[in-house]
Amino acid sequence: MEYNTTRGPMKISEYGRNIQNMILYIVSLPDKEQRNRMTGTLVNILAIMNPDMRDQVDIRHKLYDHVHLMSDFTLDIDSPYPVPPRPEEAPAPEIIPYTQEKIKLRPYGKYMQRMIEKAVEYEEGEEKDALVKTIANNLKKMYLNWNRDSVNDELIHEHLSLLSGTKLKLRDEDRLHSTVDILKANKQVAEKQKTTTFKRHKFPGKKTENVGRKKNFGK
Repeated sequence: MEYNTTRGPMKISEYGRNIQNMILYIVSLPDKEQRNRMTGTLVNILAIMNPDMRDQVDIRHKLYDHVHLMSDFTLDIDSPYPVPPRPEEAPAPEIIPYTQEKIKLRPYGKYMQRMIEKAVEYEEGEEKDALVKTIANNLKKMYLNWNRDSVNDELIHEHLSLLSGTKLKLRDEDRLHSTVDILKANKQVAEKQKTTTFKRHKFPGKKTENVGRKKNFGK
């Protein structure tokens, strides 16, 4: 009895050993025209075996690459596509550097910090006061996303001052949104998102119909 431990390794295990053996048989054929025909037939078989791959772009190109890989790049045919490079010879992917930004308070994110930096440049006046109040309310809302219990307005004032380098502050008459109202609104948004996600998973692709038009059916 032959065991897998005594057999050679498979290049792409998803296709199975029989497919790899077929490829090795094609490699051993002396007639190049016969190798061309049998490779084309094998590629068609692979496409039928994997119907989920049919919608992919250049599926035949990908399958020919897999055949070359499973043959350990020893298959000599007139391929309609260039032979892919060996994995060890393939160019390394370009390294994408991560943007490192110093964020004073990470729960608020870099975009809120940028917004505050932009607000500092505004000229003094009603427009700037309204913008500062809007920013403060958003800080409070974002803080409650992390700490769902409560937050006092004095802490939001401190954070606004810290993020703006003490250049922004609320007017004495400014009042932030109620913590209760913010938590209630956040809860409603979360429930709505949960309901939408549930419907998408339970009824994928289902179209809603206007039930009220049933009475006009047949007219």
